[in-house]
Amino acid sequence: MSSTYRSLILDLGDVLFTWSARTGTTISSHSLRAVLSSDTWADYERGRISQGECYHRAAAQFNLDPIDIADALRHARDSLELNVEMFDLVRTLRAKSCGTLSVFALSNISIPDYEYLLTKPVDWAIFDRVFPSGLIGERKPDLQVYLHLIAATGIDPHTAVFVDDKLENVQAARSLGMHGIVFRDQAEVLQTLSNIFRTPGQRGREFLRRNSGQLESFTDTGLLCEENFAQLMILELTGDRNLVQLSDLSRTWNFFRRKPLYSESFPDDFDTTSLALTILPIDQCVVSSVMNEMLQYKNDAGIIQTYFDESRARVDHVVIVNVLTLFYSNGRGRELNESLHYVRSVLQNREYTDGSRYYKSPDLFLYFIGRLLAHSDDVYLHAQLRAHLFESLKERIGTEGDSLELSARILLCAQFGIRDDADMRALLSSQCEDDGWGVTWLYRFVKQGIMIGNRGVSTAFAVRAIDSLDTSLGATKLSTDESGSACVPPPRL
Repeated sequence: MSSTYRSLILDLGDVLFTWSARTGTTISSHSLRAVLSSDTWADYERGRISQGECYHRAAAQFNLDPIDIADALRHARDSLELNVEMFDLVRTLRAKSCGTLSVFALSNISIPDYEYLLTKPVDWAIFDRVFPSGLIGERKPDLQVYLHLIAATGIDPHTAVFVDDKLENVQAARSLGMHGIVFRDQAEVLQTLSNIFRTPGQRGREFLRRNSGQLESFTDTGLLCEENFAQLMILELTGDRNLVQLSDLSRTWNFFRRKPLYSESFPDDFDTTSLALTILPIDQCVVSSVMNEMLQYKNDAGIIQTYFDESRARVDHVVIVNVLTLFYSNGRGRELNESLHYVRSVLQNREYTDGSRYYKSPDLFLYFIGRLLAHSDDVYLHAQLRAHLFESLKERIGTEGDSLELSARILLCAQFGIRDDADMRALLSSQCEDDGWGVTWLYRFVKQGIMIGNRGVSTAFAVRAIDSLDTSLGATKLSTDESGSACVPPPRL
């Protein structure tokens, strides 16, 4: 939904419900509407006079019989029908907001009429609260009734949208800072509300589109870092090539797209290369030849290294996972058994909890293992990692984390058929006013002690996580034990 609007306030009559003043009684529709517009009726809607007193006063004022008035109003009430299209839209907006949209009804309605309305087969659960004027003692367009709702709910009127069929009621709401919509043309109102209350995922996608081609990484010292890895991650998460800038297709890939930071040259690396060869449409002969070359860069324990450079004998367990993904997705995973066993050991012994040499987050390590398993149905691979991954994931759910870490957990939970609502709530609350998510630190220059982050990656992860929760309707929902820790059922295997 919009970064501005977080509450929706709706009238009931002539917005969510329709009715007819043509009652077929001795009271004409013109006379009935005159009664309903009178000061007497206003006092009745404020709860200041009884139903009987209202009918007798109105009868005297308009030279009518109170029995006929009662009969006409009974017929009018019986004509009440739910505006199904409007109700369905509100239900949809609320469901897609992932709990960030509050919905209220504010109606000029007497207590007897409100009690009758409650008997209708309506899903009242779409409202957080209903405010009938008869219980408040004030009615629209009196400012007191709006102030009562604001005080009772704690909403910021500047983040509220107000919908009513009467201009004077909308103008009063606008005077308090609300965004007012006069309900005249239903199709127009439906479209307006759909545009105003965009879902968090829609907002995130709009942020990515607005910044297409400019989703660059930055260091924590403020330097621009034009690199390939983050661009590849955004591409994989979104499937949108227009969002990213990449180096020309090549056999092996460099982390940097242009001149490296902090050095004159920088070797191609296994991490960026593995990601590129897994995501991009590259000739299989080229992919095979690159994997053959990678196999030449193992340490004495047979574990795959990080660079196409013998002078940089670095080992990073996240990089290894991504290389394993390349090999297993091409049916050659068994050629890296020592590396797989190393990853299993890191996972089983929780050696990832402080990140890796180049990666800050333990959650990214777990995410990339999930990605590895998603790329291959190899039985041996799953036997080595899946159960350990699930146990590690359970320990991470609900712990503190930045938006990237929260998203990674949500996506991994979805892979196991679990809805991680706790981390989703934290993720949604961290969405920025400009519709994206803030920078999160992905990796680091070890020698300089400098972190690198990318808002495009943070936002792409968040959007993908939100989408995964939207589509996991049959997923198991997490509960909590007495200590507040997540109680996670066994995974669906």
